[in-house]
Amino acid sequence: MNHAFTISVPCLATERLTLREYRAEDFDLFAEHLSNADSAAHLGSADRQTAWRIFSSQAGLWLLNGAGWWSIEDRQTGQLVGSVGAFFRHESTVMELGWNTYQPFWGRGIANEAAAAVLAYAFEVRREPKVRALIASGNKSSRRVAERLGMTYEMETALNGKTINSYCREHT
Repeated sequence: MNHAFTISVPCLATERLTLREYRAEDFDLFAEHLSNADSAAHLGSADRQTAWRIFSSQAGLWLLNGAGWWSIEDRQTGQLVGSVGAFFRHESTVMELGWNTYQPFWGRGIANEAAAAVLAYAFEVRREPKVRALIASGNKSSRRVAERLGMTYEMETALNGKTINSYCREHT
């Protein structure tokens, strides 16, 4: 018996990127990213089983509240280059932005471009009054992305037992 169903994840496009729904074939690169020691410096390392739980949870967020994560594809090559999200954490009413660029594509402005598209989606389509990004204090690259998005330091907080910084931006 086929229990498959579909949800509508909006496809967003930028000059260089397509932001689209997660697909099963995206998982291997996602898991590789989460097991990479350089990426793990800020994200925390994950084995394949944990990576699958994260991947499927991020995809499932769309079912729970109509917001979640997108895979990021290079429009020219179709190559998967990272992921970006606009989502809600459990019991939070403030939308959170998150981004990950896979290591071979670091330093190319992909996170900036993808996160800017998702921020516009949050404000213009969803009409969110405020968005937040939770960033490890040592993650200078993500802090620069947040600042380029016009987000400002809000406070120090904790996430999964780690002290992190919260950046936010209100819709104007």
